[in-house]
Amino acid sequence: MQHTNLFQEEKVLFEPTYGQGSSDVLEVIYAFPNEYTIGITSLGYQVVWRLLASLPGVRVARLFTDIHEPLPAQVDAVGFSFSWELDFVHVITQLENLGISLRAEERGEEEPIVFGGGPVFSANPEPFSLFLDVFLLGDGEELVPTFMQALQQFKGLDRKQKLLRLAQIPGLYVPSLYEVDYESPTSPVVSISSSQAPSLVQKQTYRGNKLSSSSVVTAHSAWENIFMVEVVRSCPEMCRFCLASYLTLPFRTPSLEGSLIPLIQEGLKVTPRLGLLGASVTQHPEFESLIDYLDQDEFSEVHLSVSSVRANTLTPKIARTLAKRGSKSVTIAVESGSERLRQIINKKLSAEEIHQSLHTAMDSGLTGMKLYGMAGVPGETFEDLEATIAMLTALKKEAKRFRLSFGCSTFVPKAHTPFQVYGVDAKAEKKLQYLAKALHKQGVDFRPESYSWSVIQALIARGDRRVGEVLLKAREYGGSLGSFKRAFKELKGQIPPLDFYVHENWNDLSCLPWNHLMGSVVEPMLNKHLLDAQSKMILA
Repeated sequence: MQHTNLFQEEKVLFEPTYGQGSSDVLEVIYAFPNEYTIGITSLGYQVVWRLLASLPGVRVARLFTDIHEPLPAQVDAVGFSFSWELDFVHVITQLENLGISLRAEERGEEEPIVFGGGPVFSANPEPFSLFLDVFLLGDGEELVPTFMQALQQFKGLDRKQKLLRLAQIPGLYVPSLYEVDYESPTSPVVSISSSQAPSLVQKQTYRGNKLSSSSVVTAHSAWENIFMVEVVRSCPEMCRFCLASYLTLPFRTPSLEGSLIPLIQEGLKVTPRLGLLGASVTQHPEFESLIDYLDQDEFSEVHLSVSSVRANTLTPKIARTLAKRGSKSVTIAVESGSERLRQIINKKLSAEEIHQSLHTAMDSGLTGMKLYGMAGVPGETFEDLEATIAMLTALKKEAKRFRLSFGCSTFVPKAHTPFQVYGVDAKAEKKLQYLAKALHKQGVDFRPESYSWSVIQALIARGDRRVGEVLLKAREYGGSLGSFKRAFKELKGQIPPLDFYVHENWNDLSCLPWNHLMGSVVEPMLNKHLLDAQSKMILA
């Protein structure tokens, strides 16, 4: 199959304007730094593409690492949807393939404005300030139309004037206009200031009733022919490590009759596969009613799947309907088998509720459950690991003919969360190995994530703008784990060591790399939540 056929076989659920409505069209390339089958499953990418393709006077071409739509000869702007730190190498490669100067400071008047958005950039764009001109901090529904309108308005200005004007718009961050000071090349950030742009850039929050849904359905997606609907945005639980909660607050729930059902009806006209998405979908106040709606006979051919479910919200009705509508398993994040550790991280979930969710799933007709947890959480002890092993062993005994798996990642600190000041536990790799050995003996299907790549993820999640040089060299050396060690060795004396970014606790830092970027929760509240967690560590 030719690559262009992938686009031709899409079922597009809106009418693109193709730049109509203006005599002076803005030519935009919108990129996802991975292959088409992966990128097209990103609801965020789909929604922003729809916004761009629906704006008058904007003509947009999609770009993935393996295929692209016809690209314009002259480009006004190149955008990136960025949701996973380890895709950084593709961002650099895509810029290079487009013939765009990799360093933002070296771009000439004829080169496009390079912008980006998504959760990674909204949390901490600093490591990428070397490469991007503008970051859109927050929700695309708020920022994309405003940004495009501004680009059209400022089209006749020179590059410097464009960036100065863009920086005055709420939610648009232009890093080149900010001065970062260090006591020495290897010291932490001392201050971040600007004489040309707002001293603080506030993330923008969309508060409309209608959340996002698929703009395209295709058989060539990693989730084949699925129509996705965002049921909730953010999460009310506020686990102390969770970017999906803290960065995206407030918790938003569109109405059932006014938003969700009409969207579902439109999607089911083109595909019987329906995915309900959100950090905690079952906490939508009308979720039981939504399940009742999908349980009707007219939807007997619908294949329904949901993202992670909170254990104490998995009711028999929900589980039975999922099984009835083709789901094989349900996914639950438990984080740890230790009640003590769950209290530290604010995971309001009891052992009894975890066990009950298993029995609810088994009694419903589902055939499996996927549990997720973490190793190396701040405050974790050896006894907490033993509690996790004991919990999983007990669950396995209760579910002898039921598929039970435990996926486990390493704790990675994220900006704008209470645990942003903690480093990665240097013992986390040994903890994962210990869990693997113990759980294997009990017949538990254990699926650990790579500790080594979690270290690189932490470097990017916590990095200041000096880390951009590391990314550039690591990509030059092949993008492997070893390439990062080589990059730090070459940059020794010009940048803090890897351990500073990854493993050190930052409780004493007066200025975090993202202090000039305001998330959904103010710093005093993050500190209050951090102190609450630390008090539980001491009391426990």
